[in-house]
Amino acid sequence: MKAEYDFSKAERGKFYYPNATFKSPIYLDDEVQEFVRKKAEEKGVDWNELVNEIVRKEMDSDLSKGVK
Repeated sequence: MKAEYDFSKAERGKFYYPNATFKSPIYLDDEVQEFVRKKAEEKGVDWNELVNEIVRKEMDSDLSKGVK
């Protein structure tokens, strides 16, 4: 690292986007990931799509039971 940095030409907020959203990375155990990939391949869908489908079913189930 440098002892000092020159910020005299910096622009405040240059990379700030007020409506930006952050996608949370999800880390699956190796065996879970392998299972999901195989199931997705069987269904002919992307494995991310399958994970969303599985989680959405769980979410819908909870919502129908009144769980928040």
